[in-house]
Amino acid sequence: MTTLDRQSRPIAVTVNSFNSVSLEPPLVLFSLARSASSFEDFVAAGRFAVNVLAADQQALSAMYARPGVSRIEMTPHRPGCLGCPLIAGALAHLECRTLSMHDGGDHLIFIGEVQSISSRRDGAPLLYYRGRYGQVAPNPGP
Repeated sequence: MTTLDRQSRPIAVTVNSFNSVSLEPPLVLFSLARSASSFEDFVAAGRFAVNVLAADQQALSAMYARPGVSRIEMTPHRPGCLGCPLIAGALAHLECRTLSMHDGGDHLIFIGEVQSISSRRDGAPLLYYRGRYGQVAPNPGP
């Protein structure tokens, strides 16, 4: 997830809970730990971008999963229509306005209304399951 911090600088964080909520209107959600260093920035921003990383972007995912790492000046990106950073090479970008936030215990659940979507057709997605990065198994065919 990316947004702009309270000084309008681009920031990023890796999350492991992201879901589609509704098709009409198009809504998505993610949860962010209240202990995350970027927590207050995401709360204040009012907008965020989902960057669906490609399999070859594992290092980025791991870097933004570390506590305290959120500034993305060294990561190639461009601003989206809402100003949020869109990470270069990602398979898809969903730019969202924060619609609501809900208590989720030690996390806050953000629900966003999708304003813009872009994607590319090539590449495999970055997967994370049971504490490890993985790959989609090739289809063996008939």
